[in-house]
Amino acid sequence: MPRVKGGYVTRRRRKAVLKLAKGYYGSKHTLYKTAHEQVMRSLQYAFRDRKARKRDFRKLWIQRINAACQLNGMKYSQFINGLSQADVAINRKMLAEMAVNDAEGFAKLVEVAKNGLANPKAVVKENVVVLKTEKKSK
Repeated sequence: MPRVKGGYVTRRRRKAVLKLAKGYYGSKHTLYKTAHEQVMRSLQYAFRDRKARKRDFRKLWIQRINAACQLNGMKYSQFINGLSQADVAINRKMLAEMAVNDAEGFAKLVEVAKNGLANPKAVVKENVVVLKTEKKSK
């Protein structure tokens, strides 16, 4: 059987892997075999952590909202339940942003949540923008 020389396809593939391994420690950025192993592992970490980042940010937002709720004399779970009873649709990212940067607006939302817990059927409209949630039927 004739000898097959390493063609440009193999060289391109190896160069691509070594380019991805740029900046790795030791031989992991120079030797193809170790670089390939590390690049495959790194891509697995990246895939896993893209999912984990979403969980981490949600946890952070909940902690910030909870801290602001505690300052206003309310528990996080009661606050979220009160907002849903009052038909206020606002996501946790925006609630956390308000808790950090707009304490007065967040205090008004806490009052809306308290009213929502007291009168679950009544929709209260104050100086706060209240968004009605529309139920999608399938």
